[in-house]
Amino acid sequence: MSVVDYRRALHRIPELDNQLPETVEAVKRILTPLPCRIFSPIAGSVCAWFDAGKSDAVAFRAELDALPVTETTGLPYASLHPGRMHACGHDAHAAMVLTLAEYAAAHLTELPRNVLFLFQPSEETTGGAGKLCQTGVLERHRVRRIFGLHLWPGLAAGTVASRPGPLMARSNEVTVTVTGRSVHMSRAEEGRDALTAGIAYLQRAYDMMEQLPPSEPRALRFGRMVSGEVRNAVSGETRLEGSLRTYREDAFRFCRQQLKDIGRSVAEETGCAVDVHLSEGYPAVWNHEALYQRITAQLGADAPQLLEKPVLAAEDFSFYQQYVPGAFFFLGTGDTPQLHAPDFAFDDEAVLPRGVEFLKKLLLLP
Repeated sequence: MSVVDYRRALHRIPELDNQLPETVEAVKRILTPLPCRIFSPIAGSVCAWFDAGKSDAVAFRAELDALPVTETTGLPYASLHPGRMHACGHDAHAAMVLTLAEYAAAHLTELPRNVLFLFQPSEETTGGAGKLCQTGVLERHRVRRIFGLHLWPGLAAGTVASRPGPLMARSNEVTVTVTGRSVHMSRAEEGRDALTAGIAYLQRAYDMMEQLPPSEPRALRFGRMVSGEVRNAVSGETRLEGSLRTYREDAFRFCRQQLKDIGRSVAEETGCAVDVHLSEGYPAVWNHEALYQRITAQLGADAPQLLEKPVLAAEDFSFYQQYVPGAFFFLGTGDTPQLHAPDFAFDDEAVLPRGVEFLKKLLLLP
């Protein structure tokens, strides 16, 4: 079967988080005939170890989970699972890495190092990459470098692009809960208005982001605000839900401290209680500079197209880069619907073989 066949088969059976029985079985079925050891360090994962008799190893990552999206593509191989769809390209990523595994099996004696293929769950939810790393799988297999790639709408179809250093943002969910005292509007002076306090917090948080240098990529937006019960009573509680995106640790620490400080100052001024919580989130995808330069030097004319600036999307591939040098790449799908859209589709016959050829070059990199 071809990489396109693999992708379309996986596209039909999207599953969520780490509950991936059909997907795991499909991946294992392809890997089982190959000269590798197959194991599952965490629920919903499949790892394949190819021992080429070398002293160290390279790893390649793919994701297996899908999204809770109802597909509207009308494709003949559309999702068979209502309300679920591979709308982020994980089916394509897995198909390319499976095809690379078959190539590795056929060229095992020629490989410059051993190879570990990681098919992980929960990229879209709780960061399966981090959980996989915590098992020690990279250390036990002497992995010294790791690679991954992601479909990317808007980039020319089949084009590979990336950059050294920051590529994708650190992502932290921000939840602000303001607790006041609700009273009838006729006695408003006796209450503590959680709505007014929430609005004050929102504006100050946005103003705070302007204190960072213009050259520092970042974003803070609250996409949801819920407050009060009825129109003629002072709001007793406001909840703000948003997301913070940064790249550098010092910028993140500054924003985190400022968000906490704003909460304290709003509480003092309004008499409301203000709780500010930031999730652990995903680290920034930060391509190892020396490894990236080696890739571009070795590949020459086949090196990835250079991206001028990082993007504000997030990816849990960043967890692997906390353990070993790694590089992440975008594979263009052309002028297609955006990722996570119910109509996301692309020309897999044109795009995926080019992605596989690029991965082969990384596999054979000295």
